[in-house]
Amino acid sequence: MTTTIPARLIPIYTTKGDVEAFLFYPYVYNRNGDWVGFVIPNREVYSVLGYYVGTLTNDPRIIRKRSTGALKPRLKPPPKPQRVYPPATVPLPPMMPELSHSSIDVLLDEPERLHTVDSGDQRQDMD
Repeated sequence: MTTTIPARLIPIYTTKGDVEAFLFYPYVYNRNGDWVGFVIPNREVYSVLGYYVGTLTNDPRIIRKRSTGALKPRLKPPPKPQRVYPPATVPLPPMMPELSHSSIDVLLDEPERLHTVDSGDQRQDMD
């Protein structure tokens, strides 16, 4: 008997072909099932704190421009979702084109941009 991924739980791959996140629209989860971000309808990905992270491609990967001239405004995150339990097995990654020099794979090169609510550089200090 094989385990299948629920129809709405989408694996998000790195350029190397590893699964590093899952999308259960609009929420993005890490491999442990912890909430690390969210996606808005135009496919922009934001952290749990509302900071712009990158764009979800059709591959699916999360990429961003190496240097961005304009900062995106911080968005109010949706309510904290329930934890998900990722499957033990996932489909093999699709063939992905190489990224241009001006783009980076966020999950591969800057995974710290997608962190849990209780960690990360941008979180509020406790009083």
